[in-house]
Amino acid sequence: MTAVRPRLGHISFLNSYPLLWSLRRTGILPGVALHIDTPDRLSDDLVAGRLDMGPITVAEYLRHSEDLLLLPGLAIGCDGPVLSCNIVSKVPLRDLHERPVGLGTTSRTTVLLAQLLLEERLGVRPRYTSCAPTLPAMMRHADAGVLIGDVALRTYLDGPRLGLDVHDTGALWKEWTGHPMVFAVWAVRREYAERRPGAVDELARGLRLARAHSEAHLDAVARDATMLGTTVAPHQAADYFRHLSFNLTARHLDGMRAFARLVGERGAVPVHQPFSFLEAARPVGSDV
Repeated sequence: MTAVRPRLGHISFLNSYPLLWSLRRTGILPGVALHIDTPDRLSDDLVAGRLDMGPITVAEYLRHSEDLLLLPGLAIGCDGPVLSCNIVSKVPLRDLHERPVGLGTTSRTTVLLAQLLLEERLGVRPRYTSCAPTLPAMMRHADAGVLIGDVALRTYLDGPRLGLDVHDTGALWKEWTGHPMVFAVWAVRREYAERRPGAVDELARGLRLARAHSEAHLDAVARDATMLGTTVAPHQAADYFRHLSFNLTARHLDGMRAFARLVGERGAVPVHQPFSFLEAARPVGSDV
């Protein structure tokens, strides 16, 4: 009997293109059923069991960690500026007290991070509103907005010309805490790892191989990405990719723990439990 292909999620934003570029070149994709979507929808699909493995926002991982195992060595984060997770504002951030701030609907982790930065670091209490994840929608209804992904990167590049202040949340987090920031991790559903350990182990190794391959070819990735219709130039894409951290290092885990503690204290996620990784929890057995 032929085994059903693993259902693998992949983020549709430019920040994930390096991994997809290398997956296509390392022979992994024919063995999986790939589903590409926005990070919020992929997170919901993984939690609901519509995906077996894939990226999940750190906020949703913390809310559902009992059902998930982290894949070692895979993440989307930064150690300083990230360029594509931003607070965009018409006024100085300290002037946002009791003023409207739009929260983009595709973001789960960055909106929590922005609230931490505004409230805990700067001491302002804005009035938050959920907004479509576009700059015009946010600036029409609010004095500031939280944007992620390609639209946030474009705003980072165009902000000064538009007369807007663009505040990089990765840079603000690093200045505040000294830690790297992790926005998304890769995880597998615990029950799927128990049921098909061999397939999961093979795919996890393949993903790490693709990550290392892409990191060694970022200029080529950037040239290919800009041929697909992205609005950034090749040198801008290459610079962007080099600001990102695709590995989940010990330092990045420390940053995740710090973020988990702070948002847990606010009641936004459950009180943090130790992170569970695939190798630590996968049972011995054969694929079925």
